Amino acid sequence: MSARLASTRRIVRDTLLGRNWERHEPPPDLRGRPHADRAMRLTQAVVGRYLGAIGAYDYDPAFAGHNPDSALELVVSGRRVVAHDDDVVALRFASPDGAALPHWHPGAHLDLHLPSGLRRQYSLCGDPADRTGYTIAVRLVADGGGGSREMHALAPGDRVTIRGPRNGFPFVPHGAALFVAGGIGVTPILAMVRQARALGMDWRFVYTGRTRAAMPFLDEIAAFESDRVLVRPDDEFGVPTAAELLEHAPAGGAVYCCGPAPMLDGVRAEFDRTESAALHFERFGPPPVRDGVPFEVQLVSTGDVLEVPADRSALDVIAEQRPDVAYSCRQGFCGTCRVRVLAGEPDHRDARLTDDERRESMLPCVSRCDGGRLVLDV
Repeated sequence: MSARLASTRRIVRDTLLGRNWERHEPPPDLRGRPHADRAMRLTQAVVGRYLGAIGAYDYDPAFAGHNPDSALELVVSGRRVVAHDDDVVALRFASPDGAALPHWHPGAHLDLHLPSGLRRQYSLCGDPADRTGYTIAVRLVADGGGGSREMHALAPGDRVTIRGPRNGFPFVPHGAALFVAGGIGVTPILAMVRQARALGMDWRFVYTGRTRAAMPFLDEIAAFESDRVLVRPDDEFGVPTAAELLEHAPAGGAVYCCGPAPMLDGVRAEFDRTESAALHFERFGPPPVRDGVPFEVQLVSTGDVLEVPADRSALDVIAEQRPDVAYSCRQGFCGTCRVRVLAGEPDHRDARLTDDERRESMLPCVSRCDGGRLVLDV
């Protein structure tokens, strides 16, 4: 995590894991006028001081009144298609007895434990004030690991096990903000925009996708203030540059971005050219491998020795041999893929394990080895 943050002086990422921000009424000068974002500067100071401790723990239940590690048995209460060309469905989950669900804040996600044993994470995109149900949206990935196909097969009445909500992409409800979303990346952003509107913040929203028919929730977004929203499908406007996406980045404010890896990489590279104070972003896929070298992993269950290339993760290689291996975020913070290391010295690149845990375990989705071989309890 610290390596990612070191590349720019102003990036604040998905640290403060699980720390939900309380709602406050905005100060009067937030209504339409640029304003230096003091809350963002405070956030950066907190991150700088407590980054190591925060990354080592999941979520403090005191902030939400609910332990996100406790399983919730919910029922599918609704299903609707929200983007035909990209095959996106919105699924709503409710308590079987109608009980109120735990609080959540914009940027939060759920861990879904599927009947097959797969575990997947999906951002909440409904209304945080509505405690009668949780809403997520799932894009079908035909050549993926099977999680999206299993989610699309769910029907009203089906029961699922859920853990959460957790928040690894916190929204600070103060100051001016630019929201940038690409495709299915609109799911966490949509909840943030709703809250920014409700609070009277100075905000802008740029939403991109391949075509309008492939962009979820356009019907709702069409009702937002047209002078603050830019919907730009690639087939009408061309693929946007990072500079175009950040054209309205607010001086002293924040940028929130979620979308495909090329968009995130471009925005991160261009961000220092803006006058904004902080960049928050969330990936929906694994980050690219940087400064990797080839190494080997040996699976103790079979004795097989697998070659891990410099540009691939150990998890990717292991999953080809063992499709049943558990994983979820593929970004080094959820801990689902944690495995014991029986021999070898890992190069730890995660934001989850404590120093003590790293003495015997690693997260193969991001952590590696500086050459040589790791023997893993897989």
